[in-house]
Formats: sequence, structure tokens, C-alpha cells
Amino acid sequence: MNRLTVSLKQSILTLHDRGWSARRIARELGVHRDTVGAELKRSKPAKVTADSEAEDPAKPAKVTTGSRSLCEAHRGVIEAAVVQGLSAQRIYQDMVADHGYTGGYESVKRFVRALAAVTPLPFRRIETAPGEQMQVDFGQGAPVVESGKKRRPHLFRATLSFSRKSYSEVVWRQDTESFLRCLENAFRRFGGVPKTIIPDNLKAAVLQADWFDPELNPKLSSFARHYGTVVLPTKPAMPRHKGKIEAGVKFTQNNALKGRSFASLGEQNQFLDQWELNVADKRIHGTVRQQVHALFEEQERAALQALPADLFPSFHEAQRRVHRDGYVEYKKAYYSVPPEYVGREVWVRGDSKLLHIYTLLMRQIAVHTLVDSGRFATDQAHLHPHKRNAIERGAGYLLERCKLIGTHTGAWADRHTGAANPFTTGP
Repeated sequence: MNRLTVSLKQSILTLHDRGWSARRIARELGVHRDTVGAELKRSKPAKVTADSEAEDPAKPAKVTTGSRSLCEAHRGVIEAAVVQGLSAQRIYQDMVADHGYTGGYESVKRFVRALAAVTPLPFRRIETAPGEQMQVDFGQGAPVVESGKKRRPHLFRATLSFSRKSYSEVVWRQDTESFLRCLENAFRRFGGVPKTIIPDNLKAAVLQADWFDPELNPKLSSFARHYGTVVLPTKPAMPRHKGKIEAGVKFTQNNALKGRSFASLGEQNQFLDQWELNVADKRIHGTVRQQVHALFEEQERAALQALPADLFPSFHEAQRRVHRDGYVEYKKAYYSVPPEYVGREVWVRGDSKLLHIYTLLMRQIAVHTLVDSGRFATDQAHLHPHKRNAIERGAGYLLERCKLIGTHTGAWADRHTGAANPFTTGP
């Protein structure tokens, strides 16, 4: 069973006094229900039994009673003060001065500690300026029935946090390329780019989740630079940090897609497009109390950043380890890198013509023209000096070697540089 701290024990007793069940207390405090039951059992007053009286009639039986804190009469005042963030010392001072409290400071401190363990702070609502933020998430779309087979696509939804203007699209895959194209389609629909994008920690966007320093997918980082925006993933396992889109995905599923099926992915996307225009945009939003379309047109559209002239280029990328021979593999062809990267991880990014090779910090270390499968692309600068033969090292290397033999040999080689065969021509 769990080992309980003093504050947890006090919390269990306080909640039990409020009428909470052991199951509810266990769920709220994150302890096992048997642990809660054992603690409540230990806290009950001891019963005087006939056996105990018979053992020693002259000795009065010990009866333990649960003491009730003097703070209980001031519970409402203390709870309000805890929510305000007041310290136990300040609460004690105010209770003595304003409410006639006669107990001690330690009692107040224990009571405040117990309340703090079970009284969550109220959530803080975050509202943003027009054009400031767009929240994005994936859910499950409606079934698509093709050739008698039913499949469920992924439902992408993006919502501008100020006006609640949204964009919806279904896709078959939740990979990075699909995610970026959905973001790009949302920008085009809105006619501009928000300053920040708030996703959760889906693998298509975040390689390593971290509240303070998340490792973004390099392709997403390049996408953000192309559009002049910033990607700020939420805290891991904290969906309420993007509550607007969480509610938006459920609204789309329940209002637009529930009970429907479609013959193709394109048909479902056409339906979602019309639903956004005729239903979602025309509703009076329950929080902002205005029509979504009107609020977007009047205040948010002009606040969005301008779209760049071209779309984000399509390319394929992956993480690779440099082989012992100094090459990385991409689509069954092989490309050289500088020798100091042998055995290390690198990023490769290929488009229709070129392959770019980067460090994990996205510093470019090589670029090659794409070659056919099974072929090798080699930059001579990537060959280690010890792995080059004399001819590959060039005439300059041979001249230097001649000078190492002696002064006269070096002078002879210099005189005959440029001759048809300087090493066989006489003086």
C-alpha cells in the first residue's frame, strides 16, 4: 500500500468529513482505495468492549476521539484565501483580526496544507489578439467506403484562437508531409498566416516532447521559417493548453460527420468545405458571442501575416547514419560526406534534383546531384588524404614530395612542371 504523508492523511480525513466516498477520495488524491480505507479505519474512535472492561474493571477503558479543528468553522474563509494565493501566516493573521479565531498558527498551517492538496487552482483562460495564434489537432473522420471496404481517415482541424474561424480536412496518413500540407491549405483558406501555431506533441511535428525545449521535426522547422511563423507545442499530456481546438474537433465530429459515410476522401473534403462555410462560419459562437465569419472578416483577416509568393517545396527527408565508407544511403543510391562524420547521425533531404545533407542541428555539410539507384556520388573534397592515391592528389602533391628528397630534386621538378613528362625528361 501507499506510504502516506501527514498532509495526505489530513486530506483523506477532511474529504471524508465532507461526505466523499473512499473511491472518490482515492481517485482525487491518486492513492489506492485500500490505503484510503485503512487510514479511515485507523482514524475511527476506539470502541469500549465488554472484554476490555472484564480484563481490568478498576482501570477505565481508553477511548480515543477524533478532534475537530477550530479552523473547520472558518472553512469558507480559508478556502477563499487559499484560492487567492495567501500564505498560511497571512490567513492566520486575518482570521485572528477579522473573525475572532482563537486557535494556534500551527492548526491553520495544517488546515491550509490539507486544503491545498485537494483544492485545485482555477484554470486561467488565455485569450489572444487577432492573428496571434492558430491551434491544430487531429481526430477521426467519417468512414470512407471504397470497393466495399470501409476505412476511417484522420480529421485535421485548425482554428484561429481569436475569431474561431476554422479549416477542416481529412487525410489518410498522419505523417509530416500530410500535416504540413494541411497547415498550408489552412493558411490559403484563411488568406494569411498566424504568428504562432499550437499543436500537441504528435510525431509528425515533434521528435522529442519537452515543455521547455521540444525537438521539432526539421521539416516542420523549415516550413515555419518559410511562412514566417513559430511552432509552440503544448506541454506533454496537457490537452487543455489547446482547449479551443479540442472542442473544435469534437464539434466537427458530432455536428458534421456523425452518422455519415462517404464514397471517397475527396467527397468528404468537399462536404467539410461546404459545412465550414454554411454551418460553422455562420454560427454564433458560445464564448465570443458573435458570428464566427463576421468576427473573422471584421477583425482577424487583416491581422494575419501575408502569404509568401510560393508554396513550401515538397521534399523527402530522413535521418541516416554515415557508413564506415563515408557514404549515406538515400533511395538505394549512395552519397559522400566529409570523413569526420563517419558513424554519426545526419539528416538527408532530397527534392526532384538535389540531395542536401545536414547535421542534426540542420547545418548543411554536403549537397549532391541525385544519381540512379545503386550508383555512388562522390565529392573529392570528402576523401581523406590518407585514402587518395598519388594521381588523385595532383601535381602539387608530387612536387612537394620531390622537395622532400632534396633541394636539387625539388628544383628539377619545378623546372619541368608543365612538360609532357617532367619525371622522365633530362636536365
